[in-house]
Amino acid sequence: MQKLKMVEINVQLSNQDNLSVEITAISEADCLWEINPAEAIEWGEAIIQIKEGFSYDYKLPEGFELMGSKKIIRRHQYKQSTTGTLSPGNFVGTLTIEVVSTRDESIVGAFDLEVRSVKADYRTDYRLMLEEITEKCTELIMRHTSPASQYFTAVPHTSSKIIYQRFSFIKSILDSEEFDRALNKILQSPVTVWKEKEIEKEAHKIKRLNSKQLRKLSISSTNPFIKLAAFHKIETVDAPENRFVKYALTEFLDICTLFYSKLDDARNHQKEVLRLMEKLQHYLSHHILKSIGPLHTLILNSPVLQRKEGYRELLRSWLMCDLAAQLTWRGGEDVYDAGKKDVATLYEYWIFFKLIDSTINIFQLETPNIETLIASTANGLELKLKQGSFIAVKGIFNSPTRKFNVQLSYNRTFKKEQPYPKSGSWTTSLRPDFTLSLWPYHLENEAAEREELIVHIHFDAKYRIEHLQDNPNSHPDLNEEKDDPDIKKYKKVDLLKMHTYRDAIRRTAGAYVLYPGGKIESFRGFHEILPGLGAFSIFPSKSNNGIQQLEQFLKDVVTILLNRTSQRERMASKTFEIYKEAPSFALNMSLPEPTGINRALIPEDTYVLVGYYKNEEHLKWILSSNLYNTRINSKKGPMYLNPFITSAKYLLLHNKEEKISTKFFKLKTKGPKVFSKQDLQKKKYPTPPSQDLYLVFEIDPNIETDFKEYSWNVTRLKGFKSGKGYALPFAISLAEVMSIICPTNDANK
Repeated sequence: MQKLKMVEINVQLSNQDNLSVEITAISEADCLWEINPAEAIEWGEAIIQIKEGFSYDYKLPEGFELMGSKKIIRRHQYKQSTTGTLSPGNFVGTLTIEVVSTRDESIVGAFDLEVRSVKADYRTDYRLMLEEITEKCTELIMRHTSPASQYFTAVPHTSSKIIYQRFSFIKSILDSEEFDRALNKILQSPVTVWKEKEIEKEAHKIKRLNSKQLRKLSISSTNPFIKLAAFHKIETVDAPENRFVKYALTEFLDICTLFYSKLDDARNHQKEVLRLMEKLQHYLSHHILKSIGPLHTLILNSPVLQRKEGYRELLRSWLMCDLAAQLTWRGGEDVYDAGKKDVATLYEYWIFFKLIDSTINIFQLETPNIETLIASTANGLELKLKQGSFIAVKGIFNSPTRKFNVQLSYNRTFKKEQPYPKSGSWTTSLRPDFTLSLWPYHLENEAAEREELIVHIHFDAKYRIEHLQDNPNSHPDLNEEKDDPDIKKYKKVDLLKMHTYRDAIRRTAGAYVLYPGGKIESFRGFHEILPGLGAFSIFPSKSNNGIQQLEQFLKDVVTILLNRTSQRERMASKTFEIYKEAPSFALNMSLPEPTGINRALIPEDTYVLVGYYKNEEHLKWILSSNLYNTRINSKKGPMYLNPFITSAKYLLLHNKEEKISTKFFKLKTKGPKVFSKQDLQKKKYPTPPSQDLYLVFEIDPNIETDFKEYSWNVTRLKGFKSGKGYALPFAISLAEVMSIICPTNDANK
């Protein structure tokens, strides 16, 4: 590879003339190269290469212009029209630029530039991810199709775009290291078989004569030196399994030839097909395969094909290629259409399959239904995965103690129009790349949202480039945001986006960046792993790709979900209780601040016991003993001791003579005690107790001064009963008690 500052590209025109296009790198950084033709052929790339995110000046002779996307090609208006700037932006792959005659605006020629990713290993990343996506798709189809019914289908009369999509799937299989290793293993150590070969041999040298040989010997002569037809065993590579190898390679070559004939309007694609055809022809020219005969019967149940190293991988590749030849992918247009190698979008698709595998593994789900990802169309089978299109994979997590619905969503949009308590965003519509949702099995999704019983965890895939800076600007369009060339590094801007998901999307417990870097960050909101934010390093690799750390995180999520006393569970319950109804009134009164010993003094969660005192003598005893007693039994039966009565923090006393009371007391927090009538007598109760047992509350004399200026009309309280129920105690929230206060001077009226 030769680094350049300027390069001249020779373009052959349609009239057989030549034209020189001058390309100059504007930046001083290494961003313009010329690679050798062999390397260009190996990777299916153009020889002249530039780098994404940089700009280049160009110059042509008079009478010609460059034609292409206005985002990439910008002519210098202040100079002659033959000069301009090339800015590939985020485009990665083979960029075809056409030369136009300014005389009649006709296209007279074209040349290719290869736009390289700033990330140095994008070539291998791109190849590996496309290979693994192909592998995953074909595995999904093979689960629902018998291998015995597999056969190569002819490419239908369809567009070059669909044909190239299918070729890209097949190319990812045949260009893989696994395929090359398998063939080299076979050719280095092919299986052999013993075959009988007929030869002439002297009779006395044959150890055992068969009946045919004996008849010939008796008819012709008893001479032991007479030559008879005999069979000799020889070792040969012309085994059925090796014939299958030759057959498979021939099939691969035939279908590539068919692709080549159909891609007559895509010269860059034809180069890729030719390179793969040359590779297959090279293997078929090996002397071992040349000595092998044609295959007459498929032997897919052969132990050698199914088990022996090399052969089993080739059989798998053959089955995968058959299915890949029938598969189309609309999302592939975002990845490799028109010469693109959009490794960032491919990374997002690749991450989706990794998340599916991890979700199935950690939550022990059944394999998702194939119709979720792949559907039958008029053109064969179509992978429905496409950026911007919603897909959901569902399953059931069934542990011994709890059962959950699990849904992994791709491109789920949380709309802002949905009012609480429905699902959605309360600020603006948001669409994370991936959302993992979990909720109790017996509930529908909508009901779980309403009752705050669903948990959302979001992930965004970011194929990062290291040198570009953060751009904190907002991006209203969800699709354009992914193409912004300035959003390229996991840093502050990505965590801010995770904060946006966490805070704006209802019932979100976590949001995380997935990127092929080297650092893992995890931030906990409180004591548990959820709620949380962070980033996981997931990078394309056959082994040790970082997915293990993400799976450990999912295991920790399972632990929290199964813990009935988790803080997350309590928070969800409190949120539901608080927000299930709109507030019925506002309370703008002077109250003790919720701090110190009063930290839990929330008016709607703090209860007041409304109690009855019989007369002044009973009141004096209450005030002197700091005790308040009430019957446990009434004439109608036992009194219900609900938690609001037993947990009451304050006491409001009243009797028949007064409607408005100022007798407001603080109760000790330990709760009530049960006294017998003997216990009350020991406390010098003023009258002989008529009941065997009483409920007794202890009064705390240190009541806050905030309550001393208020009085209450007890008859206005919601739990108040007139008539026989007048003396029965009841509990009501402090908020409701404070809502019916009267001016203090009304207490004596």
